[in-house]
Amino acid sequence: MSIRMEMEKSPLIAVSKKIKKANSLIPGVRQWGLYVLSLIASDAIMTFFAFSVAYYFRFVLFVRFFDQDATVSFATYQFLLITMPFLWLVIFAINGLYIKDNLLGGTQEYSRVFRSATTGFLLIVIAGFLGPNLVIARGWLLMAWAFTFVFVVIARFFLRRGVYTLRKLGFFLTPAVIVGANQEGRWLAEQLQKWETSGLHLVGFVDKKTPVTFPLFNDLVSLGTVEQLGEIIERYSIGEVILASSAISTRDYLLEIFRKYGVSERVNIRMSSGLYEILTTGLTVNEFAYVPLVYVNKVRLTGTDTILKFMLDYVLTVVGLIVLSPFLVVMAILVRISSPGPVIHKRLVMGLNGKQFNAYKFRTMFVNGNEVLKEHPELRDELAKNHKLKDDPRVTKIGAFLRKFSLDELPQLFNVLKREMSLVGPRMISPQEVSMYKQFDMNLLTVLPGITGVWQVSGRSDISYEDRVRLDMYYIRNWSIWLDLQLLFQTIPAVLKSRGAY
Repeated sequence: MSIRMEMEKSPLIAVSKKIKKANSLIPGVRQWGLYVLSLIASDAIMTFFAFSVAYYFRFVLFVRFFDQDATVSFATYQFLLITMPFLWLVIFAINGLYIKDNLLGGTQEYSRVFRSATTGFLLIVIAGFLGPNLVIARGWLLMAWAFTFVFVVIARFFLRRGVYTLRKLGFFLTPAVIVGANQEGRWLAEQLQKWETSGLHLVGFVDKKTPVTFPLFNDLVSLGTVEQLGEIIERYSIGEVILASSAISTRDYLLEIFRKYGVSERVNIRMSSGLYEILTTGLTVNEFAYVPLVYVNKVRLTGTDTILKFMLDYVLTVVGLIVLSPFLVVMAILVRISSPGPVIHKRLVMGLNGKQFNAYKFRTMFVNGNEVLKEHPELRDELAKNHKLKDDPRVTKIGAFLRKFSLDELPQLFNVLKREMSLVGPRMISPQEVSMYKQFDMNLLTVLPGITGVWQVSGRSDISYEDRVRLDMYYIRNWSIWLDLQLLFQTIPAVLKSRGAY
């Protein structure tokens, strides 16, 4: 059977047919137009609802129970209730919340919503300060600001989930090619294929050496050479061209691609970070003698980011320790009476910039665990490969319960107070595991390890070690305070489901 016939049966060709079918029903441009219209309608409704709920709380409930003698200018607030949604839509538009490139991109979209709601809040404050006849209740305004952010984000969250579902049917997908079939190009393909909600449908590679239709990675093939890129873009309706920078050895090729397609409205040109992706996760460009030079940051978070993460860690950790202290005492007693040995187990792990420290956990194993494991030689290979055992004979009964709901990790809150860990971060690893991160080991050590993280809410021990590495790298590259809040919110149901916890 020929390669071309094999291609006809590949899952990628099936996806291509889904895209064509979806575009025959609703053209791609109209799909995004309908989505933007849905966002505008949703934002307008949610903003009006937010201001109305704030009005009800401040001028109905509050007045009824606490301030019955208060006088309210209903005309003023009725005017604001009607006009504010339109002002908010303008602010959202100015902040790029209806531009395709800023949509469906994770927590960055929610960050823009927060900035927009805050901008509108400040504009009303300024108007109230400058307008002598405009008196606005501060409680109403604060609640309106908070409700606007919460309601708009919730609505956008569900709209996004709707788009993710439609992508499985071929809607909202953009055909893409990777220029360069070297190791970096294949790494890019692997990550993009596993990110099912990215909206990119990889058609194949463009490579100057590999023969056309030659299979390269999974179901992806070589579609042609760099010189044939224009023809490939037309033939496959390519919307995204991703350049594996290390695969393009000559500068002329790169410049030629940007000359032809860099300003095209039909195609987006994106270039991987190449070597910089391996060295670090943050770059700064400074000029010396009018020469722009790239500076490699030693840590991932700097400036305001560090302060925000520090505040989030300390506020929630202090509150958490106060609330959980009775439960911590009970768990410590149960561990103590379940089997002989210390209550707290100290595990040597890697910290920021390679500094090693002892991470605290409730002891969940028998103290003679190594002797117990000797009786099960078949489990040694599994332990060496995954650093985890699904049915571990060394674990005590109370230890199994603590592990199931991740309660054994609660003492790590003290590591957070010592600034050795963060509430959210990549999975902590032992010094022996560093080599398993291969070229990404330096990236991993640019942030504090976390009690929870992307790995924790994505299946924990049920996912492969390679996927754990990929999830850690995703977190480091895409960190924002909103991503931390999202992961903290997702941790609760993940722990209750206890999937992959052992």
